[in-house]
Amino acid sequence: MKHRVAFRKLRRPTAQRWAMLRTMVSQLIKNERIETTVQKAKELRRVADQVVTLGKQGDLPAWRAAAGIVYGDAELHKLFGELAARYRDRDGGYTRIIRTGVRQGDAAQMAFIEYVDREGELRPARPPRPASLLPPAAQAAADAAAAAAQQQQQQR
Repeated sequence: MKHRVAFRKLRRPTAQRWAMLRTMVSQLIKNERIETTVQKAKELRRVADQVVTLGKQGDLPAWRAAAGIVYGDAELHKLFGELAARYRDRDGGYTRIIRTGVRQGDAAQMAFIEYVDREGELRPARPPRPASLLPPAAQAAADAAAAAAQQQQQQR
C-alpha cells in the first residue's frame, strides 16, 4: 500500500520532474493530444486539470499562477480563451488517458492523453448519467435545477 505518497517521482529530481511536466502540459494545450508513458500521463493529468481550472477562473491571480506553469504566451491565451470556454460547464475530468501498447526498445506502457469534448478525439465522451442512476442527493439537485430552468422559461 502506498500510504502518504502524494505523487510519482518518475525517477527524476524535483526540478527536472517539474520542468518535464510544465513542458508536457504546454504541449498538451498546444496540440490537445500527446503520447507518453502511462505513468507520466497520470501525473500530467493532475497538472493539466489544475491548469484548466485556473483558466476557468479567469482572474489576474489565476493568470499569474498559470503563467508560472505553462510555457508560452500562445498557450496561455488558448488556455484562458478557448479551453476555458469549452469547459465552462464541466466540473473536472478535462483529460482522458487511452493506453496504446508498449514502446519498442524498453517495453514501457504507452498512452495518449487528450482533452475531452473536442474535434478529432480518439474516443467520444460518455453521455451524462440518467437521473435514475444518480445518487439521491444528486438526483434532488438535478430535479431542483430542472424546476428552476422551467420556471425561468415560463417567466420569459
